[in-house]
Amino acid sequence: MHQLLVATTNEGKVKEIQKLLSKTPVELLSLNLFDVGEVNETGATFAENSELKARSYAQKTGHWTLADDSGLEVRALGGAPGVISARYAGVGASDSENVAKLLSELAEVSDTHRLARFVCSISVSDKFGNIHFKSEGICSGTISFSPRGDNGFGYDPIFIPEGFEKTFAELDDSIKQRLSHRAMALKKIIPLFVCIS
Repeated sequence: MHQLLVATTNEGKVKEIQKLLSKTPVELLSLNLFDVGEVNETGATFAENSELKARSYAQKTGHWTLADDSGLEVRALGGAPGVISARYAGVGASDSENVAKLLSELAEVSDTHRLARFVCSISVSDKFGNIHFKSEGICSGTISFSPRGDNGFGYDPIFIPEGFEKTFAELDDSIKQRLSHRAMALKKIIPLFVCIS
């Protein structure tokens, strides 16, 4: 079984990736197991940030590394919060603080103009910092007027995927694993894990 570092300290994200890769010959390692500094996400796009994190953490730990950069883009806000989704309400902001800020900025926006999409860019690096695979997943939907559900993290409680009335945080894991931006990006790289195992 091949060990693969998931370049995040977000346990919710690690669990989601573990479920999606449960049938591959890969043992996931959490970034919490390593004493390495945080990589500054200086990229202008999700793709740039995922590559930067994959390379940096792979070289620091000596492990093949999967890094993703993902976030929410809201059309009425010109694509914000975008690459700063995790720190939209400020550095160190909680999920609920980020959600509250977003909802306040959309307070006067009607339901027909609350279009949004989740974007996930994934990069996989070998232990030397060479990128072997990149993929992207997109899930379109709308933003609800208030948070609903507790099965998720980040903006899940206010994101309603296209074709549904429930938020991501209200949907069963089985449905979310089929629809989510991260699931779409991960499914594209599963063949790589079979090759490197």
